[in-house]
Amino acid sequence: MSTEPIKKPFVLFVCVHNAGRSQMAAAFLTTLGKGEIEVRSAGSQPAEKVNPAAVEAMAELGIDMSAEIPKILTTEAVKESDVVITMGCGDECPYFPGKRYEDWVLEDPAGQGVAAVRPIRDEIRTRIEGLIASLVPAAK
Repeated sequence: MSTEPIKKPFVLFVCVHNAGRSQMAAAFLTTLGKGEIEVRSAGSQPAEKVNPAAVEAMAELGIDMSAEIPKILTTEAVKESDVVITMGCGDECPYFPGKRYEDWVLEDPAGQGVAAVRPIRDEIRTRIEGLIASLVPAAK
């Protein structure tokens, strides 16, 4: 039996501003993944701050994103990732063979109030639950 530690899957969420969708997805995966998955998020053109409506919508579920800051997408982050999930960043995300890419078509919460962000948040949570199921074995 191998004594090597099992490598955790590494997931990168990418959207244009890294201020809403990708931040919510990363926060959900960090919380719901229970340490079984490495998580990062980034944007091709990061905003100055995370969308306050996204922060509020996540706080309603007990997930604090208030300290998060948008980060620039780097080629290194994509190279290090096993799964790259894009959310409206188009062709700005570098492509490397052998990686799992998914494009999640989700409404952009930018400029919207918390009431409009809640359904986007809930759709992201559903997708995250499916992602976790595909990455983490049910029984160890």
